[in-house]
Amino acid sequence: MSTAATAVKNLPPWLFHQKAYINGEWTNGRAKTTFDVRDPATEEVLGTCPEMSTEDVDDAVAVAFKAFDSYKTIGPRDRSRMLRKLYDLMMENQKDLAALISAENGKALPDAMGEVAYAASFFEWFAEEAVRVGGDYFVPTNPKNRILVTKQPIGVVGILTPWNFPAAMITRKMGAALAAGCTVVIKPASETPFSALAIAAIAEKAGFPKGVINVVTTHNNVKTVGQHFCEHPDIKKISFTGSTGVGKVLMSQSASTLKKLSFELGGNAPFIVFEDANLEDAVDGAITCKFRGTGQTCVCANRIFVHKSLADKFSAMLVEKVSKNFKIGPGLESSTTHGPLISSRAVEKIARQVEDATSKGGKLLHGGKARPDIGPNFFDLTVISDMTTDMEIATEETFGPIAPIFTFESEEEVLKIANSVNVGLAGYFYTTDINRALRVAEKLEVGMIGINSPLISDPMNPFGGVKESGFGREGSKYGIEDYLQVKSVVLANVI
Repeated sequence: MSTAATAVKNLPPWLFHQKAYINGEWTNGRAKTTFDVRDPATEEVLGTCPEMSTEDVDDAVAVAFKAFDSYKTIGPRDRSRMLRKLYDLMMENQKDLAALISAENGKALPDAMGEVAYAASFFEWFAEEAVRVGGDYFVPTNPKNRILVTKQPIGVVGILTPWNFPAAMITRKMGAALAAGCTVVIKPASETPFSALAIAAIAEKAGFPKGVINVVTTHNNVKTVGQHFCEHPDIKKISFTGSTGVGKVLMSQSASTLKKLSFELGGNAPFIVFEDANLEDAVDGAITCKFRGTGQTCVCANRIFVHKSLADKFSAMLVEKVSKNFKIGPGLESSTTHGPLISSRAVEKIARQVEDATSKGGKLLHGGKARPDIGPNFFDLTVISDMTTDMEIATEETFGPIAPIFTFESEEEVLKIANSVNVGLAGYFYTTDINRALRVAEKLEVGMIGINSPLISDPMNPFGGVKESGFGREGSKYGIEDYLQVKSVVLANVI
């Protein structure tokens, strides 16, 4: 039995569920079959979940729609208290939740521990925002009248999430929705449903009423279930994190009901090291930004641009630290710093990008190979120099552990290349020149920027992108707005 399977077996029974969650009940719904959830390090089966259909979505939406009538009337202070309790319970169960995330996602346990804290922080943040939803009061053109502007919860929210952050991608949507007074139906990624079900179990302990939070699971029916979410008339909003291609499909499918949408889609983040940068900080930042989660994050550095005068030294320092300080292996083993990729398909994509880069003149400095000796979905942390813009990595999101090093000679040149892609989620650059910092930050076509920092995610920071990286913002004081609708009331003859 693998370490992941053992960890799952040892979880508290109340926290590990292999059934969906609808109307406060653990259920298979109408499902006649189940699908396997596997440890990506070994492909050993960890458990199963029901293969649900559009009819099960209908059932979940119906109870969420009914629950919305009462949940929206709960006072914001009471919603705040439940969210705070949800935060407290997540942190009390941090170790078990982290073990579950590591088991089904594969990420190293320290990364998983960090994800639980990050995920829980959105419940803490939106517990505080729940009581701050306000409106406006105006004296209009007619001085005898008054205009009252209120904000009300939009209704049932459909939440569609990916596998790379199986807890945090749910909580930063769910926290805002619950704070606003909405009810939710969640469809987690089929690779990582157990984390979502654990969050539902914790929410039950936190006191959320039946029907407010629902989780449906599916693997083979993902496309039809996703389309049904978009076309269902009683789902008033869709919040989705995933690829740009899927986002475009979901947006088209949502047109029939004119749903409110917020999409956090693909990225191709530039990481720029200017000639005046602190080189040690830049190297450390590149490692953190690129290899966190084995490179499987939407905001990780995808293209590393280093000024020509620093490129050789930067590359040497990067390779030295990567080769000496890290070990790939199963996420729950104590010596592991980087876990497996999520699937064999991900390994194949990384191998193809490495082959493409090296065939076009890229110089392989470290790694570059799959590691079947460790397990089926492992790939070396990889560094490639002498990258050019005609290589696949220049325009295609990697989502894996490749650090590709491009060189540049001028600020204008690197900004042109950095902005040449059709997405704009995150960007990073290192400089000690304050004027350059402000200038480049204004010119980079991305939604989020880290200046001399590889980490930008925080519940206070509005998370989201521009161009084909999507729209809407999650977290921060802006995050709750996507779950509210504005209503105006004109009161006549006040004077």
